[in-house]
Amino acid sequence: MSIATIILAAGGSTRLGGTPKQLLTSNGKTLIRRIAESALSLKAGPVIIVLGANQEQIRPELTDLPVLIAINTEWQEGLSSSLRTGLNQLSGDSVNAFLVVLTDQPHVTSELLQQLIDTRQQTGKGIVACRYGEATNLGVPALFDIHYKSEFLNLSGDVGARKLMQLYVDDCAVIPFPLAAIDLDTWQDVEKWRGWHELRR
Repeated sequence: MSIATIILAAGGSTRLGGTPKQLLTSNGKTLIRRIAESALSLKAGPVIIVLGANQEQIRPELTDLPVLIAINTEWQEGLSSSLRTGLNQLSGDSVNAFLVVLTDQPHVTSELLQQLIDTRQQTGKGIVACRYGEATNLGVPALFDIHYKSEFLNLSGDVGARKLMQLYVDDCAVIPFPLAAIDLDTWQDVEKWRGWHELRR
């Protein structure tokens, strides 16, 4: 079984004043580098990184990694355009499923991604999502059977994986991951995250 990982990293980080969140660092490593290495460590299938805004600044972080970089020229449209860009890199019958991962969820690990894969194998469900905390709050990282590819290609606007989780809830397995709710949209988010790291030292 081959499982691709699609890392969405095309956004413009507008609420960070244009500072690319993909290049924020933790323990000396950028977020984009960290999540790319986590995905590669799975050895599950191809790793596709979708870039858009600030691609010239971000790309050097990935040059020595065996990843496929896809450029979303329509990144301002929102998540759906990045999902389409990544999925269009998957050809033929070579991939059975794909993981959807964001760059700005700093607590996502290779262990969590492997848990998504293991849960698919255990349950046979076509979707495996993370539960952020409250009962119905599901989101990414998530795994989708390849037959959902066409559904993603038909999405538009700033709509992502969560819509399909809602539409196909009967085909959805769930794993708990409250820390997935922590993302880095604002400098307040960043400072809170960095403070959390200091407390953990």
